Amino acid sequence: MIFNFRIVSDEVDNFRREIQIDADMTFLDLKNIICDSVGYDKNQMSSFFLCDSNWEKEQEITMEDMGSDSDQDVYLMEDTILSDFIEDEGQRLLFTFDYMTDRSFFIEMREMVTGKSLKDPLCTLSKGNPPSQTVDFEAFDAAVDAKAAAGAIDIDEDFYGSDGYNEDEFEGFDEMTFDE
Repeated sequence: MIFNFRIVSDEVDNFRREIQIDADMTFLDLKNIICDSVGYDKNQMSSFFLCDSNWEKEQEITMEDMGSDSDQDVYLMEDTILSDFIEDEGQRLLFTFDYMTDRSFFIEMREMVTGKSLKDPLCTLSKGNPPSQTVDFEAFDAAVDAKAAAGAIDIDEDFYGSDGYNEDEFEGFDEMTFDE
């Protein structure tokens, strides 16, 4: 079976990737094709989170066991098969690629193609430029300070983005086109 995933970002409006991957591959395979499709360093700490319909994090699947003291099971990307956790179209995941600032891609499993398989995962659609993998805090702080001093921005509780995700951002992509 083949899973088709759609990936978007809350940081970049015209960014989208679509990935096809065999259901019997691991979350590490999915992480690697995502990193390849956006030009990110694969060695940076990252995690997937299975989410509910409101994008609330439920189960974490991580690169390395960080020695948590919790009673919760630890699932490692390299050992965890996609089909063991992804069962339905519409399944939502977050891929946290920047642990320092908790920045993530929003992922939705859009389609299951039964009776077929893939040897290697594919990026089937690449639109827009991804956000940078990490934040240069000095440059970020300097830019914020300069804009705030000029009165160009209003820093309030919504300044750093939202905790949620607008449902329409997934739906509108089917009809939208983007300039290359």
